[in-house]
Amino acid sequence: MSLCYMFHKGRVILAGGGRVPEHGEVPDCLAARFVNSGLVDRDGADDVWAELADECEIPTGFEACERRTCWTTAGEEQFFRIGKAFHYMDWERTHKFCGRCGAANVFDDKEWAMRCPRCGELIYPVICPAIIVCVERDGKILLGHGVNFPPGRYSVLAGFVEPGESLEECVAREVYEETKIRVKNVKYFASQPWAFPRSLMLGFTAEWESGEIRPDEGEIEDAKWFAPDEIPEYYRGVSISARLIEDFVRRHGGGGEKCSAKKG
Repeated sequence: MSLCYMFHKGRVILAGGGRVPEHGEVPDCLAARFVNSGLVDRDGADDVWAELADECEIPTGFEACERRTCWTTAGEEQFFRIGKAFHYMDWERTHKFCGRCGAANVFDDKEWAMRCPRCGELIYPVICPAIIVCVERDGKILLGHGVNFPPGRYSVLAGFVEPGESLEECVAREVYEETKIRVKNVKYFASQPWAFPRSLMLGFTAEWESGEIRPDEGEIEDAKWFAPDEIPEYYRGVSISARLIEDFVRRHGGGGEKCSAKKG
């Protein structure tokens, strides 16, 4: 059984019941609108990704779904498979031409890279590392309300790693830039691929060292310390941000009854 991960304007196309369709289920009207396609895995599996033309109409029996929330119907395993397929699709879509000489790239299935036939430049799939951190102080967690968050939603702090920077240095810099808080005892927690569109999230925990909260209004509108039974609405899903928050609540004995976690 091979699956077909189709994408239309950034959304994933799912069949009835919120599942990824098998390749043989894809109707001709969709297959004819493939702009590009390729394999999802390097190990010889037959699962494929496909990019649909923007003007393509989605037929009855299929639905264009938001990738961030499709885990509720497709399940956690397929959520990450969808992310992997989208990552490859987006990489090929945004690297059609060589950034060195401007020639049209071709896919090299041995290197699993985009190769320039003119100058030989190789472009491998782009992965952008980003840190995400649970900062604690006296049994409370630091959460921020991002400028693009829905009203009332908070999360742990995050940011992209810059050139010449270690992960621990990035944690310290991002927390300070967003809140003017200095941290210590930075410890690795877990990692997670996050294909929105090409991130690798690296989770950490840290402790408050000094400073009082002064939010960087360009990135976050508000930041506060929350006790385990004071946690506001947060994005639960299958995100590492939720795992960090829920790990904090467990470790500090919170019952979670007052947490208003949302799935959307």
